Amino acid sequence: MRTSYKLLGLFLVLTMVACKQTKKVEAVANPEVESAEAKYDIPASWIEKRVEAAHKKLNATEAGKVLWSAMEAHGGLDKWFSNGYLSFRFNYQPLNGKGIRDSYQTIDTWSNKARHNSIEDPTSIYGWDGEAAWLKAKDSTSFAYDTQFWALTPLYFSGQPFVLDGEGVNLELLPEQEFKGATQKILKATYDAGIGAAPDDYYILYINAETNLVDAFKYIVSYPQYFPNGGMRQRKLQYLKVLPLLMVLCFQLGLRHTGLQQIKMD
Repeated sequence: MRTSYKLLGLFLVLTMVACKQTKKVEAVANPEVESAEAKYDIPASWIEKRVEAAHKKLNATEAGKVLWSAMEAHGGLDKWFSNGYLSFRFNYQPLNGKGIRDSYQTIDTWSNKARHNSIEDPTSIYGWDGEAAWLKAKDSTSFAYDTQFWALTPLYFSGQPFVLDGEGVNLELLPEQEFKGATQKILKATYDAGIGAAPDDYYILYINAETNLVDAFKYIVSYPQYFPNGGMRQRKLQYLKVLPLLMVLCFQLGLRHTGLQQIKMD
């Protein structure tokens, strides 16, 4: 029996830019952010070693080969790391007007460190330092949501399939499905116990069998702060247009501005 959940008027938009194409978003011109971006310098030898390790690991299984092909179709894991910081505006707007999350964020794709500057007040910031969440704001009401959960969640929306290259990720191929008139390879990604704040989270990627691009994915959230008594909720996100140009998943709103709309939850 299939259980359906009614979408509670949730609309989210990512306005995403590759940081090496543009240094800032005008609404949040922040010299600290620009200074941090300018200092990004990962040695090519480090990237080469990490990519080689990922290639070896992923090509050892059929599921891994599917993920690697998706990474290649989206520009390659080496490009993902060598492009430097990923910067974009994340504007998450429930239609009931509650719990809006609107920030300009800069993410170190190498170490998964993140920094969010509030659009309303750029001096209010929060992020993830690689080990723990942090917050710097005028008062506790500056961010009326769980900043620990949202510090990296947008990366896992915008960075598929690259964010699945790390340790503790388990891949499983599921039966192929049809989606929007195209055959899709279905890839399930789960996590080892102790990985992240919600290791029971998992993703199901819809990878176009012809193009190897990720056309959509399901995100199953189990974050304990949202589900203190256990359980989880499933959300399905579809990319209306997928472009390998920026080495991330997106649909086009303009030459450099991209967005993502959550259209269905089932």
